[in-house]
Amino acid sequence: MKKAIFLFICALCTLPLKAQASDSHENSYTKIEDHDVLIDYVYKEANLKGVIDYQVFKKGYNAYFKTQSRKKQLLTIIDYSKPSTEKRFFVIDLKRNKLIYNTYVSHGVNSGGRVATRFSNTVNSRQTSLGTFLTDTTYYGGNGYSLKLDGLTHGKNDNARRRYIVVHGADYASEAFIKRNGYLGRSWGCPALPRSLARDIIDTIKGGSVIFAYA
Repeated sequence: MKKAIFLFICALCTLPLKAQASDSHENSYTKIEDHDVLIDYVYKEANLKGVIDYQVFKKGYNAYFKTQSRKKQLLTIIDYSKPSTEKRFFVIDLKRNKLIYNTYVSHGVNSGGRVATRFSNTVNSRQTSLGTFLTDTTYYGGNGYSLKLDGLTHGKNDNARRRYIVVHGADYASEAFIKRNGYLGRSWGCPALPRSLARDIIDTIKGGSVIFAYA
């Protein structure tokens, strides 16, 4: 059985990304049992049990699979159901089936305190948006090196550009801040990362990878 699954995964990985996302290929292997086998395989191979909730990973993987415009075999999951004092930002390399980053990430100042409970797509709400995002290009702005995002979920995050929702580093998104204050600092809606990791993460996920924000 394991050998059969391995051959199945290898066959998928040899196809180009556009082929993996096409309707014809989707019909060839996304019968529910096959798709679940694939998700189970990646979850186990990446040693995600006890790190990311399986159902959250499944939703994130499905969002990745449905995003035909993706250009990288990377999936970032932000699990806002977890408090900000936990590492809830995950970057998974789906080519190597490996978790490559797991760190802290902020939520919007109007989304809640230690736990985010309110979410918005509205300009100037200063709340976090949920749904599927696609990463774009980088720039230097008021928060330093930053990554532009396009919101792909209609009505939930498709105002990301208008709201200037970007990935950036921040001093308040660090473990040191938590130790001093008992909680992580909050942004105006951006997923802010620890400055020590922000550039490396941004350079890894920029240019067409999927981010799935869940709560």
